[in-house]
Amino acid sequence: MINTKKSRIVKALLGITMGLSVAVTGNLVAAPQSAQAATVSKASVADKIIATGKRYLGTRYQYAAPAGRTDVFDCSSFTQYVYKQHGIKLPRSSRQQAAVGTKVAKSQLKPGDLVFSDTNRDGKINHVSIYIGNGKLLHTYRVGVGVTISNFKGSTWDKTFVTARRVIR
Repeated sequence: MINTKKSRIVKALLGITMGLSVAVTGNLVAAPQSAQAATVSKASVADKIIATGKRYLGTRYQYAAPAGRTDVFDCSSFTQYVYKQHGIKLPRSSRQQAAVGTKVAKSQLKPGDLVFSDTNRDGKINHVSIYIGNGKLLHTYRVGVGVTISNFKGSTWDKTFVTARRVIR
């Protein structure tokens, strides 16, 4: 008797779940494609770039790491590699990368934007990271840390912020 009751509950839950799935899927299919196309493309490229970068969390940091390698990165080889996987070519150094794309105010950062800092405080850009939203950066910066996610607000990278660039078109 208990098994019969459980079986009915399971069947009822499956029926409800399937019904909701069909309803939600039908609504998504019926949504006007032209209205979504422009906003989804930039967001999805940024999401893909961030997802690619996150696959390398923990990968070892090495100053002046060779371009194209994925077993070690420095900050700019990391951004160059990750963006290249999505058809966006960036120069090799953080200073060179800071000259491409469109300038973005710190208050207008969107996921996928590049954030540049002068952590040596010598007037020269020496660090690049990827803004991933919610006040977080994806980057690599020190031996023993490797590719990581850090808070931006109040951090060294925030205090030594120079510029941000939007390279996703």
